[in-house]
Amino acid sequence: MTSTTADHSSSGDTPTPSQVRRGRRTALLLFVIGFGPMILATVMFYTGWLNPEEYSNEGQLITPPVAIGDLALLGHDGKPLQHRFGAEQEDRSWLLMVTADQCNRGCKELLYLARQVNIALGKNANRLNRAALIGSVPAGPDKAWSNEYRLTERLQQAPGSNAWPEALGSRSEPAILLIDPLGNIMMKYTSEHTGKQMLKDLKHLLKLSTIG
Repeated sequence: MTSTTADHSSSGDTPTPSQVRRGRRTALLLFVIGFGPMILATVMFYTGWLNPEEYSNEGQLITPPVAIGDLALLGHDGKPLQHRFGAEQEDRSWLLMVTADQCNRGCKELLYLARQVNIALGKNANRLNRAALIGSVPAGPDKAWSNEYRLTERLQQAPGSNAWPEALGSRSEPAILLIDPLGNIMMKYTSEHTGKQMLKDLKHLLKLSTIG
């Protein structure tokens, strides 16, 4: 009699096929609700689909986008930069990254430009972070870094890595790369671009963005 009761209790704990299917549908629905808008927004950014306004970007659009993980970058804390990006992150933000082999005049101009554009975003300024991947910095700019660019994080590549995707162009040419909150390097600016052009792109993207 005791064995029968135990068997009945055990079988009652096993989900039926209909319960399993219902659980899967619920999980799928929660995924769509949570991540659907992010996926849709990403598609809109790179295809222009469902964008009611005719818009021509000012920067050089990188298609297909390059994943930030492909550069094997480390933050100031020594941790992989790519871990800060992705749909699963709660505090998602965009990133302007200045890149240069040496911090020459062009590099310094882009550092200044990135800072001023960030400030010009006003109430949306906190949706954008700044960073720099620079091979070497002369004594002068390096000394002034803590004052003028204290909010610009210095990055480095992981030891033994020299990865630089061809889609990003020559690494010797100073540039500003725009990375979206999902970790896609999707736009490039050089010294030929003005702050007004960059600001126009950023305002447009932040207006559409539901991912950061």
